[in-house]
Amino acid sequence: MANVQQQEESGEHIVIVGAGLAGLAVALGLHRKGVRSVVLESSPALRASGFAFGTWPNAFRALDALGVGDKIRDLHLQAQGLRVTSSSTGEVARELDFSGKQGGGGPFEFRCVRRDVLLQVLEAELPEDTIRYSSKIVSIDDEHGGAAKIIHLADGSTLRAKALIGCDGINSVVSRWLGLAKPSHSGRSATRGLAHYPGGHGLQPKFLQFFGHGFRFGYVPCNADDVYWFFTWFPSPDDEGVDKSGATMKQYVLTKLRSSKVPAEALELVQRSEISDDAPAAPLRFRSPLSLLFADISRGNVCVAGDALHPMTPDLGQGGCAALEDGVVLARCLGEAVLGTGGVTEKERVESGLRKYAGIRRWRSIELIGTAYTVGFLQQSDNVVVSFLREKVLAGVLVKRLMKMSNHDCGTLSS
Repeated sequence: MANVQQQEESGEHIVIVGAGLAGLAVALGLHRKGVRSVVLESSPALRASGFAFGTWPNAFRALDALGVGDKIRDLHLQAQGLRVTSSSTGEVARELDFSGKQGGGGPFEFRCVRRDVLLQVLEAELPEDTIRYSSKIVSIDDEHGGAAKIIHLADGSTLRAKALIGCDGINSVVSRWLGLAKPSHSGRSATRGLAHYPGGHGLQPKFLQFFGHGFRFGYVPCNADDVYWFFTWFPSPDDEGVDKSGATMKQYVLTKLRSSKVPAEALELVQRSEISDDAPAAPLRFRSPLSLLFADISRGNVCVAGDALHPMTPDLGQGGCAALEDGVVLARCLGEAVLGTGGVTEKERVESGLRKYAGIRRWRSIELIGTAYTVGFLQQSDNVVVSFLREKVLAGVLVKRLMKMSNHDCGTLSS
């Protein structure tokens, strides 16, 4: 390992910061194209937090491009449909069947994928020495008279990067270096859980959502034994202290659900789950979509992807999916630049490749963030007029919008 580090510190490398979904997707995409990268992860091992995330058709197109789609399919259930229900009245506002063909193609593909499983699958496809754990960035400098970025790590070592890719999450060091706007608080918070049934849960493979009473709740099976659930709400002064521990957070969710029209199985899911005392709940933050209109998604040989680029509220279930899209597009643009030839230098090709990536992902990011925020606000609002329109008209409109946004095709690693 010491020899590898010495070689890295003496040369220029594509450096990816963060071993989350975006970081591993970029690294794997580059690896598929024959381009080596180094992934710096501040934690001592893969971070498995987050439980699970909805994986829509756009995410599976990206996973197929990376060559791991079928491995994920084999480990997770295909959802048969989506049902959106009012937790105030118990009436079904919208129901969609995923088994029918969409636009002449196959079934509309949705699975709830365990985050730890996906990260492990992506990691296993990378060369053994790709990820360097316990590697925290403290500063980024321009090399005097050179094209590289000098990355200083907490352990005192440095790396020279011919391309620096920030996939380091919502509190990204790289996005701050680029000057991207600080993420804003949406006014809502969320808690999540994973209910485990050793003998099998017996639930239908459907994605069920409930809205109203100032909260949004949903659950969907991941596999035969695990069911993921989420609960988002507008905290009020009366909610002071509900997130002080996992036990108080669980009781708060159960109290809200008991006062609403949700099935008994929903209560059992929450009761069966453990909510961590370390992070019982989290504020939902997003980057203003308007701030991305003219922001530097890339500058020179530096760019960002995943939550470092487009932190968004979870109301479309597109945060992880968009990170995988980023990974494929960035690997394609950067890989072609590094492998390319012509009358320009590698530095110029790298910068051009990152600009191309930024151009492709800018509007997609703006649209996703803005739509997610709007959907979340409308679904949880207690305003009388909004509530009436939501249950009579908007539910169908919002679901159609969700389906459209999730059917995006980011392309392959070569086109």
